[in-house]
Amino acid sequence: MAPVRVAVIGCGYWGPNLVRTFSEMRSASVVAVADPDRVRLDEIRLRHPHIETLAEDYTALLGRDLDAAVVCTPAETHFDIVRACLEHGLDVFVEKPLATSTDDAQDLVDAAAERGRILMVGHIGAYNPAVGALRDMVRRGALGRVAYIDAVRVGLGLFRSILNVLWDLAPHDVAIFLHLLDESPTSVSTRGIACIEPSIEDVAYMTLTFPSGVLAHARMSWLDPCKTRRITVVGREKMVVYDDLESHEKLRIHDKSVEAVRRTDTFGEFQFAYHYGSVVSPYVRFEEPLRIECQHFLDCLDSRATPLTDGRNGMEVVRVIEAAQQSLRQGGIPVPIPTAVDLQPAPRRALTAV
Repeated sequence: MAPVRVAVIGCGYWGPNLVRTFSEMRSASVVAVADPDRVRLDEIRLRHPHIETLAEDYTALLGRDLDAAVVCTPAETHFDIVRACLEHGLDVFVEKPLATSTDDAQDLVDAAAERGRILMVGHIGAYNPAVGALRDMVRRGALGRVAYIDAVRVGLGLFRSILNVLWDLAPHDVAIFLHLLDESPTSVSTRGIACIEPSIEDVAYMTLTFPSGVLAHARMSWLDPCKTRRITVVGREKMVVYDDLESHEKLRIHDKSVEAVRRTDTFGEFQFAYHYGSVVSPYVRFEEPLRIECQHFLDCLDSRATPLTDGRNGMEVVRVIEAAQQSLRQGGIPVPIPTAVDLQPAPRRALTAV
């Protein structure tokens, strides 16, 4: 079959990686890249001289002979751009988050369904082989019943001027939590602080509760001296640390646990039995998650199958972040996260004039 003709919209921080990855795939052909920054377009032309670059508005691409669009622009622009691409009959891969409100996310999901288009969201954690291995452990019960999950996603920058650290970093960990547990949280509590720019929180702490009783906590910051990408899953029988920055031992299984021994009649004699076993790092065959993710998108275009991280998955993540943002604005009080059946259909938004 002929390669899928792809246009990439946005080539800022992450866009060049998408251009590179799709360009390396036999089943895809990146025919054009659009971005208003001419300096960035010069870099694309230097590395990929065969790709057409456009500094005009992205709508200049929509009349071209294309099969799909890859959207990698600031999150606040996703709705208008993705909607326009769907309106022009294109399948769409959009980086996280899908949108900045549940209503907008629902609108995009509906627009894709009405036109029979593939809509996929770039929750790259779901395509990481180490996360896949961790999910398999959780599903098999290899850790015992999961008690809690702790995630740390911090570093110095990149600072945003419109959306806070919650919208920037939390989608990664929320998507991974959903992927690991196969359930949606029921409530969220978030506290944060704006250290550099007033009203733009650059540090946040988010706690999610799940129907199974699992508590998941995420610490995120643009203002930390050490870049960290770590998730700890604590089960009743074993514990696992996933460190995405480790080059080889991304997963470490700690054979450690504790049990409360039956209480005695004597005051103060509360006993606990501690188990200290070995630490094992299982072999996980490495493959670039971005390449897996992009290939999955192309495979779904070929088979017309629903992507692993489809629009509904992306909307679920947006629903959680929106509730977390509400909690943040209300001083950290727990906010219920509505399920899909609890939500009232929002009036359809007209496409922004372009």
